Amino acid sequence: MTFVIALFFVLILAAAITGHTADTRDSADWKPSDEGFRHIVQ
Repeated sequence: MTFVIALFFVLILAAAITGHTADTRDSADWKPSDEGFRHIVQ
């Protein structure tokens, strides 16, 4: 069981390093973007 949990975290880490995850802490999944780049509006 410990191996399965360790493998799960290793897979999550590998996905994060390779960019296969999304940062939704700032609602990035619904804000408009320009080819993935969000311009800062002041």
